[in-house]
Amino acid sequence: MLVAFFLAGTDLKVTGIDFLKSQNSCLHHTDAYNIKNLVVRRGQAFQLQLSFSRELKAADKLVLHFSIGEMPMKVRGTLMSLNPRHEKDVSRWQISIVKNSGKECLLSVTSSPSAPVGKYTLNVKTGTNIYKPENDAVYLLFNPWCEGDVVFLADEEQRKEYVLNDTGCIYVGSAYSIHNRPWNFGQFEELILDTCMYLLDKSKPKMSNRRDPVFVSRAMSALVNSNDDRGVLLGNWSGNYNNGTSPMDWIGSVAILQQYYKTKKPVSYGQCWVFAGVLTTVMRCLGIPSRCVSNFNSAHDTEENLRVDVYLNEFGEKLNRMSFDSIWNFHVWNDVWMKRTDLPEGFDGWQAIDSTPQEQSQGIFQCGPCPLKAIREGDVYLPFDSKFVYAEVNADKVYWVVKKVNGKDKYTRISTETQGIGMNISTKAVGQDKREDITAQYKFPEGSKEERRAMQKASSFIRPLGMTPRAFFSSSGHMDEVDSKPGVLHEEVSKTGLQLEITNKAALYPGSPLELAITVKTSAPGSWTINLAGSCQLQSYTGKVEASLGYVKETIKLEGKSEMQVPLKIAADAYMKTLASVEDEVLVHVTAIAEVQGMDDKLTKETTMSFEYPPITIEMPETAKLNKEFSCAFIFKNKLNMPLDNCKLLVEGLGLFKMATFDEGDVKPGRIIKSEIICTPTRLGEKKIVGKLTSTQIKGISVEKAITITA
Repeated sequence: MLVAFFLAGTDLKVTGIDFLKSQNSCLHHTDAYNIKNLVVRRGQAFQLQLSFSRELKAADKLVLHFSIGEMPMKVRGTLMSLNPRHEKDVSRWQISIVKNSGKECLLSVTSSPSAPVGKYTLNVKTGTNIYKPENDAVYLLFNPWCEGDVVFLADEEQRKEYVLNDTGCIYVGSAYSIHNRPWNFGQFEELILDTCMYLLDKSKPKMSNRRDPVFVSRAMSALVNSNDDRGVLLGNWSGNYNNGTSPMDWIGSVAILQQYYKTKKPVSYGQCWVFAGVLTTVMRCLGIPSRCVSNFNSAHDTEENLRVDVYLNEFGEKLNRMSFDSIWNFHVWNDVWMKRTDLPEGFDGWQAIDSTPQEQSQGIFQCGPCPLKAIREGDVYLPFDSKFVYAEVNADKVYWVVKKVNGKDKYTRISTETQGIGMNISTKAVGQDKREDITAQYKFPEGSKEERRAMQKASSFIRPLGMTPRAFFSSSGHMDEVDSKPGVLHEEVSKTGLQLEITNKAALYPGSPLELAITVKTSAPGSWTINLAGSCQLQSYTGKVEASLGYVKETIKLEGKSEMQVPLKIAADAYMKTLASVEDEVLVHVTAIAEVQGMDDKLTKETTMSFEYPPITIEMPETAKLNKEFSCAFIFKNKLNMPLDNCKLLVEGLGLFKMATFDEGDVKPGRIIKSEIICTPTRLGEKKIVGKLTSTQIKGISVEKAITITA
């Protein structure tokens, strides 16, 4: 609440208040918020113009009271008494008279750079008269432009990207097949700021915690998922989304947050990139610099022991049912920028937070903030959740082959891979529509002395584990080649120079055969007989096997430095039913196991590839005028050898048009569809139009295109 008291003088009354919204919001970088109220950032001056029933005289005492929360009190720092004649206040808020002319008085107010973030109300009292203006709430946000604020970010281009950019993209796919998924953050859209204020209230913090981006970002990582607190999004990885919206059908955060605010019920459904997209919106809306981060080959290590066990059958097919842990093809979380005044020196800057509900932290599903420097250096004892995040980007993979021997499972360790987890960590580049690789901010180069030293340090804080399989059924099985010593794992050195490569001979188009190949290489002198097994499976992005499509098993002979390519061809019929029956986007996963006869030389290699899709094209002018209509057309030609059933086109253009859906029905091979939308620009500058086509067989073909809006 913002209250001004005017004492003394004859019946001084306030007749009006001008919040000088356009002037203040421009200086505070808040002019894009679609809200009637004044939105300002902490630690920075804003002005108010007060109109009186008579001239304000020197004898008139002028006191302003700012308050926030249900029970504002000076001792809690939630009630500030400001007198322009005594500029300093214990609360570090300041006020001064800029100009007093006639019946009008221009005041300058500067909040503390550590003030609680939230909604303040304004009342003005003169003598016994109280004036309550319309739109009396003033929203106070974090301020990355203010050096005194712990979220201060020095670089203007970074502030434009990580605070003000309301569009962007999230990187998905697999480590060697990365593509971008456009995402509208929409932090300035109608009701989004009020939703964030509702979430702040819902987190029930002490008002003093609202000063602190460490607390606020951690609280929001909990509230963006619905698990403990009926928060924003309900996670669903079951493949059945009948009672809600498939995670693949969202193209931005706005519809999700607006629906949540209107119903106060969790929205169905989210997966990791949806959680990360919504959390980016919430953080940027509150003024905390934020970016989406995609980690490829992301370990979900349920025991925090820095090891993920992968179980294969003799054909090289992954056995899902046995694994405690999993490796997601990609996982998306967020980085937020802040000083860590709660930690020893040196851990300021980017901090990882994650709202995807994976594991409980302090009893609820929340994660972070965890300093990237702590992850890089192996300082996993630092709060919050650094062990969990460290394992996501650094765990080692151990491959086991499971064979039936006398009716019991026999486990044989095939190989260890120390460099496959936490690859190509990606975010959108500042000011450009391209990928920036930030792996070096999370970890030292794989295999370097610094990386193994960090791993050694991290391992000293994490429960050690011997080299035994941890499969659900392994207690009754036999174990070969089991090393019980815990510690940092190292990859075995091949005696024959054995190498495996997995490639696709042609683009992977749905509806066409999958032309794959496994190349086996040796480099050491001698004659080598090699047992090769290779398999092809369809899996969801979390590593869950949806279908086994085929395998190859061969014995091959190689001499010295030589190689042989073994084809693995999968007919379209082998996977078409799975494509149509699974509601998630699936990837092609190939695993190969090679074993040199007579030698203790074994190798496992796996790779994940994405299907390729025909493009959507957008036809529209390069520029348009503010408030003048223009037409935008979305065109798609089905170039695949199969029909696409139940096609839906989802489109959205922030500042141009509201989200719309076109039902396109079934699109046969060769057919062209064209949908048009009339746009009326309401905001200046570069704006983006995003489109996504979904069908029974293909879960998401995305497109985005920019247009410049001029006055």
